Amino acid sequence: MVQKTRGRPKAFHDKTDQNTVQALDRGLQILSHVAAHPGRTLSEITEATGEAVATVFRALVTLQGHDMVEVEDPGQFWHVGPGAFRIGSAFLRRTKVVERARQPMETLMRETGETANLGIEVGDEVMFVAQVEAHEAIRAFFPPGTKGPMHSSGIGKALLAWYPEDRVQAILARKGLEKFTTLTITSESSLMRDLAHTRDRGFAIDDQERAEGMRCIAAPIFNAHGEPVAGLSVSGPAFRVGLSDATRIGAQVRAAADKVTEATGGVRP
Repeated sequence: MVQKTRGRPKAFHDKTDQNTVQALDRGLQILSHVAAHPGRTLSEITEATGEAVATVFRALVTLQGHDMVEVEDPGQFWHVGPGAFRIGSAFLRRTKVVERARQPMETLMRETGETANLGIEVGDEVMFVAQVEAHEAIRAFFPPGTKGPMHSSGIGKALLAWYPEDRVQAILARKGLEKFTTLTITSESSLMRDLAHTRDRGFAIDDQERAEGMRCIAAPIFNAHGEPVAGLSVSGPAFRVGLSDATRIGAQVRAAADKVTEATGGVRP
């Protein structure tokens, strides 16, 4: 009886380019570019990716055939299509956190009047996976899939604060401490002190560290082993989210995050 192959082929550990489908690799790079820069023309995508016009066009038409991208007329502007959303939604279905966080996020938005966010760590960065927007004209906005550095993010610092120290050190070694504003924490010792304060009070504060004029207050969500797996936050302009409000809002955010922890069978350490 012939045994069916499961998982990786025998040649998987051969690290040559033979294990990469180059056309697929280029197509995914082009898709990623369209997702990050919606509304660009064929010539703009070609220039940005460095690929030949014919290569980019064939890739876009192929992706369009699977609803991964769509073109807007007139002008031939390319955008991510519904097929990409369906595939992305499959990623979110891997966890109950997104589903269980929806109601606490809506409540949090109503209580604070500011945008509520849900994020996880992906590749040493924070990726926002859900959001409930505030109704104010000036408000925070992070589309699902948006990524950002952990050291200058409320959710990122909420996760780092409860990570083992060796894991924090490894992330910092790989990603560094890039400066975005005059308030960004760029010293490892300063960040460690900030994370210690975060653990003491139960929530993290991004005080205009990623974007001037914007503050974020975040708390972690834990799994059944007491490990941080996601973060819940409230973000808004600094003139509405004052540091004097941090204790009140922090308690609300922490309570909402604890509800999600409990609803998903997690345990707060």
